[in-house]
Amino acid sequence: MKILYAAAEVAPFAKTGGLADVAGSLPKAIKIKKHDIRVVMPLYSSISEEYKSKMKREKEIYVDLGWRIQYAGVLSMKNEGVIHYFIDNEYYFKRDGIYGEYDDGERFIFFTKAAALLLKELKFKADIVHCNDWHTGLLPLYIKDFAKGDIYYKNMKTVFTIHNLKYQGIFEPSILEEIAGLSREYYNDDGLKFYDKINLMKAGIVYSDVLTTVSKTYAEEIKYEYFGENLDDIIRKNEHKLVGIVNGIDYDIYNPEKDKNIPCNYNYKSIEKKKLNKQEMQKLYNLPVRDVPLLAMVSRLVAMKGIDLVRHILDELLQEDIQFVILGTGDKEYEDMFEFFRSKYPEKLASRIYFNIKESHLIYAGADLFIMPSMAEPCGISQLISLRYGTLPIVRETGGLKDTVIPYNEYTGEGNGFSFKNFNAHELLNCIKDALNLYKDSEKWLGLIEQAMDSKNDWEKSSEQYVAMYEKLIKQ
Repeated sequence: MKILYAAAEVAPFAKTGGLADVAGSLPKAIKIKKHDIRVVMPLYSSISEEYKSKMKREKEIYVDLGWRIQYAGVLSMKNEGVIHYFIDNEYYFKRDGIYGEYDDGERFIFFTKAAALLLKELKFKADIVHCNDWHTGLLPLYIKDFAKGDIYYKNMKTVFTIHNLKYQGIFEPSILEEIAGLSREYYNDDGLKFYDKINLMKAGIVYSDVLTTVSKTYAEEIKYEYFGENLDDIIRKNEHKLVGIVNGIDYDIYNPEKDKNIPCNYNYKSIEKKKLNKQEMQKLYNLPVRDVPLLAMVSRLVAMKGIDLVRHILDELLQEDIQFVILGTGDKEYEDMFEFFRSKYPEKLASRIYFNIKESHLIYAGADLFIMPSMAEPCGISQLISLRYGTLPIVRETGGLKDTVIPYNEYTGEGNGFSFKNFNAHELLNCIKDALNLYKDSEKWLGLIEQAMDSKNDWEKSSEQYVAMYEKLIKQ
């Protein structure tokens, strides 16, 4: 099969969240299965010169955006066996950040249309075009629209994956004709129309041949109002093509036996070495080097991540003989909250209001418990990493957290972590206290760590499901 995989961010080139991790590792897993999968993304100015120096220029494309014709250079390089294409236009992509610009609608419509044109310009006649989140939401529509007048696109099938329904790409309807160059016929309640705007996430949902989400539970949740972000109605109308496939992680990157970001490598047979990472973590964050339960979060500090639950219980939780580390940035009210508790409990809480990849790996390796009390979580990557490193996750039973974390059963010993059901602060606190009690029983604790590290969350099974889905779609 020939597959074009389109995403706004791809690790290791550009990353703000889990989308980049998936776009960086899933194509590699599919490539191993002998399929010709290629990735396309924008050429951001922030991409390291280490990668830019290896790129070669493939083609120059000119993209019609309304009355304008915009240049799009196509560069390529092979990374871990996968060909990656980069769409170059300094006006759109020579910016300090990836998102949050005043003209994001125009920027990503340009990228999407260039990706559609690239298929023909490079004579890469894909069987499947796999699109991700709102930034590529128009790509399934472009494929269908182009096919009306160009047989080259006629039999191409499209897949659209929702990584996070909250971010939708909502813009003024004038952008449809003036920028995207698409007919007004698509501006209707069963098309792009979203109240009095257009919605690019909705475009992907409606015009793709298969709609996927990044976990089975999230695929069910988004059919209902609480999780549906005002799109639950259109999702229910398209549920006949909805599939949930849980994300995996790249076991080459996240491997406690070989990880160069941690001071002491280990596996379950040498699990005692995990404590050396814990001690280095305590030293780094100016916490007393003591054998007490070390809890951690690596998270965006936003309401969706359940930070309000943590805020309600943190004072009470810190009465326990524990330590707590938070790494991440987000809403100022949450940043200030953690800074306040750091000043109140300097020997118990370390607040690091920034993000650092190397430090995040140390936290996964050094902490005892990893906290993820999310209000909603399409899949989640952090709990998969924490399981891999033998740091037991405490999660709320939602989305991919429910699909990947099996709660510890005190009677049978089964499980790989801890979970609570309702979005309730004291349910979280009680769940943490249950974990702290188990920590006192070293034999049971080590048994649970072994089960966590035995959890299989690489891309092997999920990539097989994607390939089977692609093959089924081609036959339709």
